[in-house]
Parts: sequence; structure tokens; C-alpha cells
Amino acid sequence: MPAKNEEKNAAAKNEGTGKMVAAAEKFASVIAVLLAVFQMYTACFGAFGALQQRTIHLVLVCLMVFILYPTSKEKGSWLRIVDVMFFFASAFIGVYLYLKADQFAITAVSLEAIDVAVGLLGIVIVFESTRRVMGWIMPSIAGVFMLYALFGQYMPDLVVHRGFTLERISYQMFFTMEGVLGAPLGVSATFVSVFVIFAAFLRTSGAGDFFINCAFALFGKYRGGPAKAAVIASSLFGTFSGSAIANVVGTGTFTIPLMKRTGYRPQFAAAVESVASTGGQLMPPVMGAAAFLMVEFINMSYTQIMLASILPAVLFYLAVFIMVDLEAGKNHITGLTKEELPSLVKEIKSGWIMVIPLIVLIVMLVYSGTTPSKAGFWSTIAVVAVAFINRSVKFAGKELWECLESGGKSVIEVATACATAGIIIGVITLTGLGMKLSNVLINLAGGNTFTLLMLTAIACTILGMGVPTTACYLIVATLVAPALVKMGVLPIAAHLFVFYYGVMSMITPPVALAAYAGASIAGANPFKTGFTAMRLGVLAFVIPFNFVYGPPLLLEGSVGEIVQSMVTATIGTAFLSVAIQGWFKVSLPMLSRLLLAAAGLCLIDTGMLTDILSIALAVGSAMVARFMPCKDDGGKVKESLVMEREEAK
Repeated sequence: MPAKNEEKNAAAKNEGTGKMVAAAEKFASVIAVLLAVFQMYTACFGAFGALQQRTIHLVLVCLMVFILYPTSKEKGSWLRIVDVMFFFASAFIGVYLYLKADQFAITAVSLEAIDVAVGLLGIVIVFESTRRVMGWIMPSIAGVFMLYALFGQYMPDLVVHRGFTLERISYQMFFTMEGVLGAPLGVSATFVSVFVIFAAFLRTSGAGDFFINCAFALFGKYRGGPAKAAVIASSLFGTFSGSAIANVVGTGTFTIPLMKRTGYRPQFAAAVESVASTGGQLMPPVMGAAAFLMVEFINMSYTQIMLASILPAVLFYLAVFIMVDLEAGKNHITGLTKEELPSLVKEIKSGWIMVIPLIVLIVMLVYSGTTPSKAGFWSTIAVVAVAFINRSVKFAGKELWECLESGGKSVIEVATACATAGIIIGVITLTGLGMKLSNVLINLAGGNTFTLLMLTAIACTILGMGVPTTACYLIVATLVAPALVKMGVLPIAAHLFVFYYGVMSMITPPVALAAYAGASIAGANPFKTGFTAMRLGVLAFVIPFNFVYGPPLLLEGSVGEIVQSMVTATIGTAFLSVAIQGWFKVSLPMLSRLLLAAAGLCLIDTGMLTDILSIALAVGSAMVARFMPCKDDGGKVKESLVMEREEAK
């Protein structure tokens, strides 16, 4: 009898806990909708004061984090009390900051003991929020910077500083706009969040499905059709997606199985999707929200940054497309049958209207001079209007709530990353580390630009590992981009250089998050997928050098220079793609591939001499391939693929 009573009590306790958890999650949904409404309202009617706007944004995000990312997922765990404490601490700090925002807006404020305590507690809350959402990498980096601010007097001479007290650090990090509430969070609280909400509405409207279906209708019937469609669909999906991983999951669940079915190896299928999805972060207009941050860093208009980014992004996708086609030709991979493909005419008839919100966005950004936040707001309204006209989705109360909820929750990752990045930037500003690090890099490079670029590329790849796009750009733009600018590199070229290398850490082992997401869908080995993705995305490791040595690629220069840069870059892309794949109608010998790769690399520099050298190397490559043929092993590869599929069955 006692045992039965204990079981009943345990069941009742679990049921009660379950109800509390469900109620908490509903409350989180309310907060998410409240955040989304707040962001859309301020986008339309104007933001509050800078500190108030950023405080409300950050606090609402932290409140959601401590509900949706609990300390323990076990029902009835006593650790839930920790979440409750953090929740109310976040609410308290939000009210405290909001009420005293005007006082802290004044420079040289003398802090009281409670101010210092609140500031330090706020830093802890930001660290813990980021850890729960993103893991240990980002908070650990910020923690090292905090220790550097405290104990800088004990550092080596190259980076030594006098050290700062907890009171000074607390003020700098939490009560000024040069720390947690700095420019990164400001961008998140105004521009980025609106575009994240816009993306949520666009996904619900069916625009993503429209892009995917059109891509398959256009390219699915050709050799390697599903892979080509994946490249195109991911580039289109990436125009409004703020996350490489979300892009992989959003399109990869459909494209990866089709690629495997038509003959691509699982790791290659996963690599194609992860590379194409990562490239979405390089594709305007959103660029993983980094474009809005660049506006703050280099004092250029959003339109200028967006236009400068278009051609490199197109070249990246061209390279992936060519390599996918060559892989299909090498392995005799065919396309899908007519019966398996959607009708392009039907898709356009039923879904062409889905393109209107993107047109509205681009027109407002490029031609009307509207602020990005207001452009995002009206583009979201356009999504609702288009869906109503097309009757694809009924944006009634329930659907509208779900879109706002999804958008509000999607802001969490960006906002926590920006808040923690603000701490890093705050320490750099406080200690002068940015200038010191620039001098260190320049000294290591011996004043040689190419060596500095190589060191910068390595640093960006390491710093970007395991970090989402927005946070990745913030770190590398603050730490290493100034060194390039100091060496005379154009600011837009320097920032796009570090941005590209930071983003490509998503497919660079050992922490290739996008590649691992694709591998999980494909059932492939994650590390093999990562290295395959690196090979497919190799042009993204080459293009940034063109930013420095061939600025016309960024539309910097005369019309003639820009046209020449476009032509040579396109030819160089084709050369490199063929060299990496080692196949063009027949398998190419290694010497031929090396000559062709050298020809492609020569076209990085837009000078006439390097163009002539490139042509000579390409001719030499063709001659080697003609007189030193390599046995085509495509049949063996195809046979191996068939055996792999049979084993999988």
C-alpha cells in the first residue's frame, strides 16, 4: 500500500511539473511575440533611446533563454530553481537599466556599490545566456578577454596594459555603449531582428518551397540535377536565412536524399548542401546580418556593401555549380525523370508572387534610401499581403502568432552572440588591444601584405570555429581587420576578407558545424564531409585575396576595370574548379591540374602580365592532358557507388 501511494505521489508530482513546464513554455512564447511586436513597432515608428532600445531587446531575449534552455531537462529537478533565479535577476537588471539609462548616458559617472554589483551580475547573465544557447566557445573567448582586462599588467610587453578595477570594468561593460550594450547589440536590436522576423514570415508563406521547386524544375533533369538544384535553392534560401545551419536543415532534408538516390556519395551530397548553405551567408541582401554590422565598422552605406558583395557571392556559387556538374560527369550521374520533377510553368503561375517581398526589400534598400529596419518591416507586410492574395497561407490570428513567435525565438542566438561580442569589443576599446594586435600581426608579417593576409586568414578561421556568422564577423572585424586597413588595404576589402574566412569556418574541420549538420542528414562521416566541403568551397578561400589585389571585383574602379575583373575572375573560377575536380570530359593528369590551378590563381591579380601568364599556363595544361592522358576511372567509381547503395539497403 505505501508503495502504491508513493507511485501515485510521484506521478502527481511529475504531472504537476509537466504542467509548470508547459506553462513556462507558453510564457516564453508570449515573450517571443512581445519581442517581435516591439521590434516591428520600433522599425516602423522609430527606435527608443539607444540604451532603452538595447536594454529591452536584451532582457526579453534573456528571459526567453532561461525558460527555453533550462539548467536540467529532467522533470522535477531542483536545478530549475537556478533558472528561476536567473530569470528574475534578468528582469530586475532590465528594469534597473531602463530607469537609470539617462543617468548612465552621461560620461564619467561615479558608480555606487549597487551599480557595480548590478553591472557584474549583468555580465554573468550575458555569459550564462550565451553558454546555454551557443555552448562554451563564445563565453570562453569573452572570459579570456575579461581576465586580460583585469590582469593586463602581468601580460607580456607586446600586449601589456595597466590593468583595470572591477568597478571600471563593470561601468565599461554594462553601463556604456562600448560593452554589452554596444554597437553589435544595437544592430541586433534594430536591423537584424527585423530581418529574422521577416525570414520567419517568408518561410511560413511558402517562399522557401517555391524556390526549391523552381530550382528542381530548372536543373533537376540535367546530369547531377538534384545537386545543382540544391546549389541554386540554397543560394536563394540564403538570401533571407540568417544561419548556415538553418539553411542546411531547411533545404537539406529534401535535397540530400535526392542527391544520394541519383548516385552521389553521402559525404559529397552532405558537402554540397553544407557549402551551398554556408554560401548563403555571403549572398546579399542579408549576409547573415553581417552587412548591417559592416555599416557600423567602415562607415559605408548598406547599399554600397551589398553591391560590392554580389559578384564574389555569384562567383562562389558558380564554382560550386561547376564542381557539382563535373562530379556528375565523372561518375556518370544522371538527373531526375520528368515524372519526378515539378512543372516550372505551374510553379511560376502559382508562386511567382512570392518573389514580390524580396523585390520590395531590394528596391527599398537600394533605390528609396529607406533604413534597413523600415525596409524589413514593409517587406514583412508585403509577405502577409502576398500570402493573402495568393491564398497560400492564411495569416489569421493563429498563423500570425506562430510567425511572430518563431521570429522572436530566432532572435535569441544573434542577440546573445552580439551581447557577448560587445564584451570582447569593450575590452579591446578599454585596453587598446586592437592596435597592439595589429602591430603584432604587421611585425610578424614583416610588412609584407601577402604574409599578413595569410596570417589573417589563419586567425579568422580559428576565431570563427563554432561561432555563428554574426558573432564570427564581430570578433574578426575587431581583432584582425584593423591590421589590414593599417597596411593600406581598402576598408571594404579588409572587412570582406575577414568575413569570408570567418564564415568558411562553418565548413572547416575540426569544428565545421554546417558540414556536420549536413552529415547527420546524409548519414555520412562528419570529418570526411567537412574535408569534402572544404574542397568544394575552395574558391571562398581564394576570392578574398582578389578583394585586396583586384578591388574592381568589389566594383571599386572604372567600368573597364570592373568588366575586366569580372571576365578574368569568371575564367579563373572555371580553371580552379576543373583543377580541383581533376576531370573535364576525361580525367586529367596531376601536372595538368597543377598548371590549370596556377592559371586560375594568376587571375587573382587583374594585371595584363598575369592574364597572359594565365593563358600560357592553361594552354600548357591542355597540352599535357592531350599528350599525357590519364585513365578515366569513372566506371569504377560508378560501380563503387552502386555497391555502396546496395550495402546501405
